Amino acid sequence: MAIQSNVSSDEGILTITIDGRFDATSLDDFRRSYEDVDSDLINQYHVDLKDTVHLDSSALGMLLVLRDFAGGDQANITIKNCSPEVKKIFAISSFTQLFDIQ
Repeated sequence: MAIQSNVSSDEGILTITIDGRFDATSLDDFRRSYEDVDSDLINQYHVDLKDTVHLDSSALGMLLVLRDFAGGDQANITIKNCSPEVKKIFAISSFTQLFDIQ
């Protein structure tokens, strides 16, 4: 499992890429991926799940914590490159009402 973050300073987008399993073992790395960045530079968050092979309920919780960190109801978070299975999990858990799921 590897979590990487990249800031597009010209657009103010923080992209968090998750490679492998996204579960409880990811907590510290996921948290650091956005807390260690100057949030004043960020106006949009992208979570890229293209290379994510597993997602569990703790990952859903981590996404909610990111949402709170990014401004709650005003947060601008896009979850990108979801597999059909992950999109189904997001739909069942009503995450489609909280995040822009692509």
